[in-house]
Amino acid sequence: MIFKKPDTATTNSGTLNGIQKEIACECWFTSKGRTKPRLIKILDEQGMIHIIEKIEVIFSEEKNYSGIPTVEHVCKIYYGNLECFVKLIYAKDTCKWTIIFL
Repeated sequence: MIFKKPDTATTNSGTLNGIQKEIACECWFTSKGRTKPRLIKILDEQGMIHIIEKIEVIFSEEKNYSGIPTVEHVCKIYYGNLECFVKLIYAKDTCKWTIIFL
């Protein structure tokens, strides 16, 4: 399967919908510059840090939200007995990660 790299300089993907939370993400950068999330840490409302190691990336694509180049990973994560779908968003200019639960 061949993916064409979108022109993120001129393409605007709109706005991100949903509640975004900042996360810490351990990520593998491939030799071609692609990101592969391996582990995430989420801080909950009580101040507890939750570590999620089981991440299944369904697909990834480069996007541009309001002029900010990003990489959007749609993933299935497993935490305990829970399975849910999320978007892991990597902002290239700030090197920060956020999560949106779908």
